[in-house]
Amino acid sequence: MQIGILSEPTDQRVALVPEVIKQLIGGNNQVLVESGAGDQSYISDQDYIESGAKVTNSTEIFGSSELIISINKLPLESYDQLQDGTAVISSFQPFNDVIISKELSIRNLTVFSMDMVPRITLAQAMDVLSSMASIAGYQAVLQAATHLPRYFPMLTTAAGTIPPAKVLVLGAGVAGLQAIATAKRLGGVVEAFDTRLAAKEEVESLGAKFVMVEGATDDKAAGGYAVEQSEDYKQKQQALIQEKAEKADVIITTAQLRGKPAPLLVTEATVKLMKPGAVIVDLAASTGGNCELTRNNETIQVHAVTIIGNSDLAQNVPMHASQLYSKNIFNFLKVLITDEGKLNLDLENEILKSSCIAHAGQDLFNRSMNSDR
Repeated sequence: MQIGILSEPTDQRVALVPEVIKQLIGGNNQVLVESGAGDQSYISDQDYIESGAKVTNSTEIFGSSELIISINKLPLESYDQLQDGTAVISSFQPFNDVIISKELSIRNLTVFSMDMVPRITLAQAMDVLSSMASIAGYQAVLQAATHLPRYFPMLTTAAGTIPPAKVLVLGAGVAGLQAIATAKRLGGVVEAFDTRLAAKEEVESLGAKFVMVEGATDDKAAGGYAVEQSEDYKQKQQALIQEKAEKADVIITTAQLRGKPAPLLVTEATVKLMKPGAVIVDLAASTGGNCELTRNNETIQVHAVTIIGNSDLAQNVPMHASQLYSKNIFNFLKVLITDEGKLNLDLENEILKSSCIAHAGQDLFNRSMNSDR
């Protein structure tokens, strides 16, 4: 199997690291890496050569690879360079880009989207979303601490005592739980809100106080995403968040609805009531944001509150993010590639069936969505 790895022009990460490539090459596979692909993750071309990979240019990779792996989807015209039937792995986010699976099916490619890997026990080691969300939650707290004009921990000094920062985390999924743990390590006093009662034990195990509104809709089949709530619930939720936000120095928001705009949790009216110098880090910025004032990929200051809109903080830690993503891919390839180095296109396999969005000229994602309606 010829596997191609490309540079990520808008990302500091790389899809496969040398340690994983060594394991792949031992399984009748050859890996081609675009020169410079690992530079921003502090992996040199020589590191790849020593792992057994061939360092080359994108033209050779597109022309000879049977499988292309990337972190972010490539420009559509790039896929025109691939031979019919080439397999592609990336994060295509078809719930947010409804035409991508159709466009790729027209090009007669077999396409797997890592964000569609089911969140089941068998696939935990392939869960890219969780790997990257954990890093994002960690980075969110560090970003908040950098912009907050005060300490996080309580300090007793000769000049007096400084109280600890109060942190409110909205959403206790993977990113939220990592944010709680990081904020606690920095000495903050943390409260966390989630619509799922099941999150209570995890939140409290990390030393945070769990707050919630009664009457939430809890869909365990939502794959870790929040689900749409009733209007009555939303009103109660916003009242509680506003009450907590007034006292908070930092708010970190993580709630997203799959295939829909992120739920509005922090209104402009709430921001106006926050302490001067407070910080909001909105990890749902790419889908509209949980804060009404969020601007995606921007840091702004409104009503004396700093609002950081960034859904892709994982790439700020490119070394470990690349390692984790690479390991997720390796575990996925254990299912996708046989010991002989051939594609195993068993679309009855739950993992492959869920993650394959296009195959043999068919738009499998939209066909599946239509059949579910």
